Amino acid sequence: MANTQQMLIDDLEQALSGGAISDRAATLRRVTDLFVVTSGTLSEEQVALFDDVMGRLLEEIESSARAAFGHILATISDAPPNVVRSLALDDEIDVAGPILTHSDRIDGTTLVESAKTKSQAHLLAISRRKALSEAVTDVLIERGDRKVALSTAENPGAAFSEAGYSELVRRSSGDDDLAMRVWMRSEIPRQHLLKLFAEASEAVKRKLTVQDPSKARIILEIVAQASQQLQTQARQRSTDFAFVSGDIHALHAAGRLDEAVVAKFANDGKFDETTIALSLICDLPISLIERAFIDQRSEQILIITKAMGMAWATVKAIIQLQAAMNGLPLKLEQSFAAYTRLNADTAKKAIQFYRLRQRATNSPSE
Repeated sequence: MANTQQMLIDDLEQALSGGAISDRAATLRRVTDLFVVTSGTLSEEQVALFDDVMGRLLEEIESSARAAFGHILATISDAPPNVVRSLALDDEIDVAGPILTHSDRIDGTTLVESAKTKSQAHLLAISRRKALSEAVTDVLIERGDRKVALSTAENPGAAFSEAGYSELVRRSSGDDDLAMRVWMRSEIPRQHLLKLFAEASEAVKRKLTVQDPSKARIILEIVAQASQQLQTQARQRSTDFAFVSGDIHALHAAGRLDEAVVAKFANDGKFDETTIALSLICDLPISLIERAFIDQRSEQILIITKAMGMAWATVKAIIQLQAAMNGLPLKLEQSFAAYTRLNADTAKKAIQFYRLRQRATNSPSE
């Protein structure tokens, strides 16, 4: 090992002495060629030696030379880590781009730093990586322009947090291309998919109503039916929904599904469990319960829970779940006042109306 280390040092010294000290770019090319030839056989200590030499040479060369250097290192699995970080945080996209998109040696902290501080071109390069963590996509979706959002949403290797999905869905409102890319993601949680449907439906409703106001009522019915069909398709696509639904139906059949169970589901932030349980307890279609959760307002949830005589603690948990999935601020004092004022008989009549309307559509499964 000592002999190998000495030979490497000798080779580096020869590369460094091969030209004038001012010709840093040519010297870096010679050192890089030596690294490429020995790559895959170097110890961590030897890579660190290259890291030090390359880093010093890199400081004093023009951007075109740094860019050429970055293109070479971007696909090398044991590239010097400090040099890779320096290239990734370069202000010039021609230098940083290849590293940000292709290098496996760049760490998540550096990616997040670049995404938070560099240009939209840097963000676009990051969005094209074969894998993206939630921490990185959170920044890309929050800070990136439309092109970055589209690229991130269609990246099959990207992972998204709850906040990331909420922001994607929010940005999809009025952007058909982005909405389609979000829709195509197979792993998107169902509540966000349903939110996407609801907002897309509103966009369709507005456009058609402007075109022919006289057909507004017909349009509303068409949009409502289309939204309901999409909700049904989303449930059918979800294996999690099928599994959860079976368990909760079994609880209901055994007489063990009650308000306490609903409250626990809501407090635990479980969307599918809460909506299915409410649907069974209230004898209302699951699509209606889901639309109540997707709505920006909480009035329908207050009516449903009031009709069932639920305690405020349970209602509060349900409203908090709705606010969380929609990214809305909590207005518990207003909701409590509205819930207190709401007449139970009026709420029950509204529930009965919902049931009659559902029977008239002849689609109880939805």
